[in-house]
Order: sequence, then structure tokens, then C-alpha cells
Amino acid sequence: MEKDMTVGSPMGMIVSFTVPIFLGNVFQQFYSMADTIIVGKFVGTNALAAVGSVGTIMFLLIGFLMGMTAGFTVLTSQRYGARDMKGMRKTVGSAYTLSIIVSAVMTVFSMLFMKPLLILMNTPVDIFDDAYRYIMVICGGIFAQTAYNLFSSVLRAVGNSKTPLYFLILAAGLNVLLDMLLIIVFKMGAPGAAYATVIAQGVSAALCIFYIIKKVPILKLERDDWRMDWHLMKIQMGIGFPMAFQYSITAIGTMMVQSSLNILGSLAVASFTAASKIEQIFTQAYVALGVTMTNYCAQNRGAGKYSRIRSGFRSAMVIGMGYSLLAAVFFVFAGRYLVYLFVSDNVAEIMGYADIYLKCTAAFLIPLTIVNAFRNGIQGMGYGILPMMAGVAELIGRGATALAASRYKSFFGVCMASPVAWILAGSLLLYMYFMIMKRHPVDVE
Repeated sequence: MEKDMTVGSPMGMIVSFTVPIFLGNVFQQFYSMADTIIVGKFVGTNALAAVGSVGTIMFLLIGFLMGMTAGFTVLTSQRYGARDMKGMRKTVGSAYTLSIIVSAVMTVFSMLFMKPLLILMNTPVDIFDDAYRYIMVICGGIFAQTAYNLFSSVLRAVGNSKTPLYFLILAAGLNVLLDMLLIIVFKMGAPGAAYATVIAQGVSAALCIFYIIKKVPILKLERDDWRMDWHLMKIQMGIGFPMAFQYSITAIGTMMVQSSLNILGSLAVASFTAASKIEQIFTQAYVALGVTMTNYCAQNRGAGKYSRIRSGFRSAMVIGMGYSLLAAVFFVFAGRYLVYLFVSDNVAEIMGYADIYLKCTAAFLIPLTIVNAFRNGIQGMGYGILPMMAGVAELIGRGATALAASRYKSFFGVCMASPVAWILAGSLLLYMYFMIMKRHPVDVE
């Protein structure tokens, strides 16, 4: 099921590769959605707020791992595009080694410093204990998160975006069953949802590695592929860590938003949590488009096909803009009614807050398209630092807006933090793209 992205219609290739990733991301969102729905319905609004209050920390941890593993496998995709199979396998062995080391360090440090971080973020007293217990379980499961994201990235690097989807669907179903068992039957509360998430993610990882061993001979590593190659690792870290820090910078800005939101009280936190879960289902399409552009641009960069890269970016924007129009219509006219999935008390107030959030998002989906397509595409071409600078622009925009919202205690201001960040980052990424492509006026044959 490996796919050569250096030939064929760019539009068709991008659509066919993006759709399975989108579906997989949606099912992955079901992990946290199932947590949110079951916690909100069977434990209560405070427990829902507790899970929501650490959502930004989860994004910081998991986003870092997603960016890191995707970055480590950019070179894998480039060498696959260049038809250097021996070199490709060495990049996979190196990515495995680096990921194990980083996961161990992250597990230790996240568990040591979690309580001070929650205090720093103004986590409300009435939800602090549940929030702390929930996020500590997530921290303990970092290895499972890393493993799934790494194995999925390796498969996507060689053009296979469907297999990770199948395993994630199975794991999503397992997650829902575990949620019901641990929360409803065993009364474990918010921490039960975290255990369900970690176990389900571990199952996804196990299925991916089993498939790679049995069904993908080009990824079967030999002893020499595991040998430490410091030059290779340096290149992978030069791409992987900037991509990881890009996610972290975004997460830090989001944590600033969460701190401003926490000041508004548990009801506002619960409303923001419910609305953000609705948004995240739809915006997974942009994340999927970004993953596609990473692999598409990496393979074509390896093959030296820069004209094809240009065509890919144009196709990605057409796809993204069409989808944005459809998503915006839904957010404006129907999105708020999905709040009924998450809560059974204070529904009218929460729905009003959620409507503000979703309309703010709907108005700025095209800048979000630009951010995901161009940031990931540029990273796929091997540029690690430049897209991270766009992340700094996001941090400035999101942080400044959050601070203003905090000062005036404005829920609308909190909701506008991300759109402002998308506009700033998107503008900078477009400028970077045109500067980069000026260096490659014709294909390198």
C-alpha cells in the first residue's frame, strides 16, 4: 500500500492521501470526545471542566510528540522519493532510537513539574484534583503516544495513509468501551477517561508495528540500520525538534488562552471545552492536509521536482478553501446544537458561549488552511527553523490577545486568540514560501 507521490495528478494524490488521515484524526478525536461526553454526562460539569482545563497541556505534550516524530521521518520520505531504500531504512532505525530517548525524558519531567504548572495556569480550586489526576495518567502514557505517532509517520513517509486509519478505528472503539467500563461501571471519574485513552493508544501502536513487521518488507530493519549515525541523527533532530517546538510554541500560546479562560470560572471553561471539541472534529481536515503536504513535499524534494511542489500547494489551497466554506456554514448555523452531546445541565448558558466560539472560528478558517498547508509543506522540504518562526508569530498573536481578554474578562477575546494567531502566522508563511521557491525556478533533474 506504499504510494509514490512524485507521479500522477497532484490534486488527486493530495485528496486520496488526505482523506484517510482526516478520518483517522477524527477517530483519534473520538478518544478525547468520548472522554468529554462520558465525563460530562456521568460525572458532572466540574469533571468536564477538569478534563478541559488540561486540554492545552495535553496538546503541548502530544503535539510535541507528533511534530517530533513527523520531523524525524521527513528524511525517510525524502529518501523514499529518491529511491534510496538502504538510506531510508537507516533513517527509520535512527528515528526509533531518538524517539525512545526523548519519550523517557519527557515522561520524567512532565510528571515532576505538572502540579506547579497547573497552579501557574490558575486552575480553579474546585477542579484542581481531578485535573491533576487526569493529566498525570496521560503523562505516564507518553511512550504509547510516541509509539503510535512514530509508526504512523513511518508508514505515511512511504505513502501509506490508510493502514494507520484502520488500526485507529479499532482503537477508538476500544477507547469508548473502556470509558464506559472505567467511568460508568467502576466509577473512576476523570482519571478513568485518561486510562482508557492511554490503553487505546497503546493498542494502536502495537497494531502498527505488527503490520510493519509482517507486511512492509521495505521497512524491515537489519542490524546495520540500528547502528548510531550521528550525522544522520543531527539532520533528523534539525528537522524534528523545530517541528516539535512549533507545536510546543502553539501550545504555550494556547495555555496562555487557557489561563485567561480559567479566570472566567468553571462554566466558561466547560463551554469552551465543549465548543473546542466540536471545532476540533472539523479542523482535523486541516491537520490532515498538513500531514499530506509534509510527505508530498518531502518525496518530491527528494526527487527534485519543485514544479510539482508548486502544483501541490495550489491544489492544497483549492481543497482547503472549498472545505472551509462548508465548515463555516455548519459552525454558524448548526454547531452550537452539538453542545447537547456534552452536557446535561446549564445547557442554555453553555450553548450561548459555544456559539460565540464557533462563529469566531468560522470567520477565519482560510488563514488556518494556509498555516497548516504551508507550514507543513515547507517543513517537508527540509526547512525546520523557518516554520518555527511562524510559530513565534502565532505565540505573539495568541498571547497578546489572551492577555487583553484576561484584562477585560472577555470570553469573546479568548475566542479570538487563535484567529489572530492564524492571520499572523499565515502571512509570514506565505512570504517564506515565495522566498524559498525563488531559489528553485526550475526542477533539478
